[in-house]
Amino acid sequence: MGAETEITEELLRLSWEEILRRYPYAGDFFLAQGLKGLHHTGQPLLADIMGLNEDTLEDIGISKQELKEHFLEFLSRMEKLKRKQSSISTITILGGRRKDGTPETLNLTIRKGDVLAIVGPTGSGKSRLLADIECLAQKDTQTGRTVLIDGRPPVSAERFSIENKLIAQLSQNMNFVMDLPVMEFLKFHGESRMVNRIEETAGEIFDQANELAGEPFGENTPLTQLSGGQSRALMIADTAMLSSSPVVLIDEIENAGVDRKKALELLVREEKMVLMSTHDPLLALMGDRRLVIENGGVKAVIETSDRERSNLYELERIDWRMQELRNQIRTGSRVEYPVAGFFHLEG
Repeated sequence: MGAETEITEELLRLSWEEILRRYPYAGDFFLAQGLKGLHHTGQPLLADIMGLNEDTLEDIGISKQELKEHFLEFLSRMEKLKRKQSSISTITILGGRRKDGTPETLNLTIRKGDVLAIVGPTGSGKSRLLADIECLAQKDTQTGRTVLIDGRPPVSAERFSIENKLIAQLSQNMNFVMDLPVMEFLKFHGESRMVNRIEETAGEIFDQANELAGEPFGENTPLTQLSGGQSRALMIADTAMLSSSPVVLIDEIENAGVDRKKALELLVREEKMVLMSTHDPLLALMGDRRLVIENGGVKAVIETSDRERSNLYELERIDWRMQELRNQIRTGSRVEYPVAGFFHLEG
């Protein structure tokens, strides 16, 4: 059954085995109604529902017709939640106005797998641009910008849906309100997304998060005990591999204590559209393009040149040296050799 196939009452005439094959989570509905075992009689599900005792229905406060309607509605809603936004191929940002009211000349389209860096001085308006994208602005924010989805204005459900958000934002501070072990959290999230291989998928996300984190953590580590870098690494891996949002906004990843290059490579591999606000030249040159923000508006759009990519290679080598120094300091080693020699890069 395709993702767009309408779910009708004809489905109830199928055997439970066939329904479960199509919708593995269907049994959860009856468990929630207190009707455990209803769907294991070997009859078509409709026959099971019509054969229910009236006293049983009165106890749970529902009629046979309502039970049928609620079950089909449950399947429809769950399928809508399960469906990823794979049809979203581009977002386009149309300019609004700068802080001084002058027009912002901008018509920029971002595609799957693109990485866009947003650079500029503190207070220039980088975070405001991310906020406009997050809310899919329609000339209704202080900047007057417009954000299009696949070249068209978004519908209300795309702007305001809680279940299927098009935009995921990773802020500088990641604070968990639940105190679950890491692996239990990943499994719960996988269940909410109706992932078929929950154990395997959770394990893959956990392994990837530890690849990104500067300091490893365990499956049973409580979320509230993760460091800032570990939390950010977990959320980047989770967003890349489990979130249905095709667009990812990142604010200041350089201070997060994660492997920045691996994080971006993971997001690109999962075909996310990535926009990141940064002051880090390494991250800025990792992007395909960078937006230069000044006075609340986009001053320039710069394509990363071949020469800049050559410089990026050298910057990565310097960054690797800095990571080595940090690790030495963390582990109590002395740094007594000439630092200039440490940074000398042979051809």
